[in-house]
Amino acid sequence: MPFARLATATTPTAHIGLGLAAVARPGYINLHRDRDLPGERSVEALRARTHELLDAAYAQGVRYFDAARSYGRSEEFLADWLTARPGITDVVIGSKWGYTYTAGWRVDAEEHETKDHGLATYERQRAETRALLGDRLDLYQIHSVTADSPALTDKELHARLAEHAAEGVTVGLSTSGPGQADAIRAALAVTVDGAPLFRTVQATYNALETSAGAALAEAHDAGLTVIVKEGMANGRLAGTDAPAVVREIAAEEGLDSDAVALALILHQPWAGVVLSGAATVAQLAGNLHAAVLDLDEERRARLEALVEEPEAYWRHRASLPWS
Repeated sequence: MPFARLATATTPTAHIGLGLAAVARPGYINLHRDRDLPGERSVEALRARTHELLDAAYAQGVRYFDAARSYGRSEEFLADWLTARPGITDVVIGSKWGYTYTAGWRVDAEEHETKDHGLATYERQRAETRALLGDRLDLYQIHSVTADSPALTDKELHARLAEHAAEGVTVGLSTSGPGQADAIRAALAVTVDGAPLFRTVQATYNALETSAGAALAEAHDAGLTVIVKEGMANGRLAGTDAPAVVREIAAEEGLDSDAVALALILHQPWAGVVLSGAATVAQLAGNLHAAVLDLDEERRARLEALVEEPEAYWRHRASLPWS
């Protein structure tokens, strides 16, 4: 598996990845994007920002980069970066299919993406991803699977995914919504010719939303690599928006809130890769401090009081505006 390369990495930041959801398209639901992105969010401006972040991340030991078909031009920007730096061969590249980007490079679009986990969408998007990333793609995930997704029961799709895996690409899935644990456990039961299909799972887990924790531990114990997304809850756990206890612990260490939020996840024994969703180099630097921040039992207990009911958390997330 490609993630075995991270297991032997010596830099503490090797288990922090960089996700491109916030920088490879002009609109997203993270807080304060007006402060984080250039005033002109042209394709070339965001290409430059993405490359700047990739350079900074690689220089500081980050070795996993996460894209998706629906993240605007994330695969294109990542492919350009890899082509311009042929000496970089020690990274793991992941992408996702199942959502189609429909915003037309507009922030005020009525619809930003559409979801379809059918075989036809897989075949179309797989060809699109192959055209951009070619043999640099290590991991291909079904994007935002829920327990009722047809991707969990479609045998023909499973067969095609298994064929892709036989070609050397790891097959995984990401999950979303208050029923993440159910989706993860259903995915663990999916087999092709008696062998487990999925080798990675990417899920939302943070100080506010911990409901998938037990299922992620089960996935880890079953041999899957666990990737954690939205560790800062789309900005709710960063900066002055963070709850008081997060800011207090950060102040005790002379760090920012984002480092505390990500350190809590890195402390989980099942967490293989924790994604930074940084939109600026300064944010990335702050995120990477999480790798050396110690959260003792007393601090973790203080943070446990922040946990929300999953339904409430996901309702709040759904209310965040695209900006």
